[in-house]
Amino acid sequence: MIGASVTELAKRLNGIAIISSDLYAAELNDMDIESLAAYVVNFFKDSEEPRILNKEVLAQIMKERIQMPAPKEFTAQKPRVSPSHAADFSVSNLEVKKTGARASDFADYFNDRLRRLKTMIMSGRNPKFTEVLKSIDSMKQYMNGRDVSILGMVYDKIITKNGHVLVTIEDETGTAKVMFLRPQKESSREHAALFAEAEKIIVDEVIGINGRISSPFIIARMIVRPDIPIRQRKHTEEEHGIALMSDVHVGSKLFMEKQFRNFLKWINLGTDYKQEIAEKVKYIVIGGDLVDGIGVYPNQESELVIEDIYRQYNLLFELLSEVPDSIEIFMLPGNHDAMQRAEPQPPLAEEFLKEMKYKNMHMLSNPGYVTLDGIKILSYHGTSLDSVIQGIKGLSYSRPEGAMLEVLKRRHLSPVYGHNPIVPSSTDQMIIDQVPDILHMGHLHKNGQSEYHGTMIINSGTWQARTSYQIKLGHMPTPALLPVYWAKAMNVSNIDFNIMKD
Repeated sequence: MIGASVTELAKRLNGIAIISSDLYAAELNDMDIESLAAYVVNFFKDSEEPRILNKEVLAQIMKERIQMPAPKEFTAQKPRVSPSHAADFSVSNLEVKKTGARASDFADYFNDRLRRLKTMIMSGRNPKFTEVLKSIDSMKQYMNGRDVSILGMVYDKIITKNGHVLVTIEDETGTAKVMFLRPQKESSREHAALFAEAEKIIVDEVIGINGRISSPFIIARMIVRPDIPIRQRKHTEEEHGIALMSDVHVGSKLFMEKQFRNFLKWINLGTDYKQEIAEKVKYIVIGGDLVDGIGVYPNQESELVIEDIYRQYNLLFELLSEVPDSIEIFMLPGNHDAMQRAEPQPPLAEEFLKEMKYKNMHMLSNPGYVTLDGIKILSYHGTSLDSVIQGIKGLSYSRPEGAMLEVLKRRHLSPVYGHNPIVPSSTDQMIIDQVPDILHMGHLHKNGQSEYHGTMIINSGTWQARTSYQIKLGHMPTPALLPVYWAKAMNVSNIDFNIMKD
């Protein structure tokens, strides 16, 4: 007879693997189902169908993991290694400007986006992108065959019946239709590369186009984006770690409290597991969805273990109070937190901070900048990544770093307007005007890391088990996997709290 733990595992693995009939409850006794599910998902991630979990496969998986016992009370085995330099940090929160949501507010918002991103494109000094027309309307004075360079915001994009990409861009004066011709067998590599970039164009991004007038179109030869410059990432002289996490979801039935308490044990040096890393952690940045919230989606109450938003935050702060006082904690809200849905979001409201009486905890806006010992981190929860992944060919939820890289190229945290609510103010505060040393996001519940033009890209995953919604969509999270960025070496260590020894 199949036991309850097998049934629960089957729910977590829905769409990922089939559980063989030769597995019984007795074989899964005392196992942490959420932890085991994460390892089964990882085991099968590159496998072709059929994916069947049987006794033999389970034995292979068990060789690669160590079952976690229930958390115990702990004491530090030795004092934390104190850095020779005290914490040196500064916070730059975005001002959330109020608006009446009038038509003029939206016009001001898009005009500000267009103006500032056009300036960034021009400051890139691309040698092939010169003599830009002052406006799209001024193109009318030129005849067919003339080479022109224009700047504008993408209004529309379609694929023609012949497979070409047709983009309409606009500025304050008018519109222009730009054609990207589909490559043929004899086309050059440059032509193929241009078309591939054209397929990645999304509405509302600001681009520069160089091409030849062939009325009523411009036949494109080049795309230029605002992009971030190539630069040397800042580092410290003394080595210390910056722990990055997100999507804790305290209050959810799927909050992995056992793994999170093992993180607290680890950060207090109460275990030998990866202690050489734990003792060097100086800062923690938490990128949103601190709690699971109330009424975020229909019937959410059935998935909550704490149905009071204040109690959710109280438990969050109670857990974080166990982090040593010598470690500074920075946290920002996400779409599940008790904040306005539209971005930018202000720091967590004072009414939820009544139980937070810890000097080492600091609240950020979403998005927000924090500079730690000279290292500038742009932390954004990442709600816009859904629309970016859906809009750009080749991106996927399994590799969040790819979507984050495209965000950097566009110098905008939420380039597609409308999918992710934005406060329409006179200044577009989602523009990346300060180039960060680290771009940190969450939201997708999937760890990912990359580097682009000197900026480290880190998505810090989640502390919530696989949800029914993720099962429906086939998303495979990577829970309880903590990235720690080394401030001197400029690389990342990933600490897996699914396998931490007692």
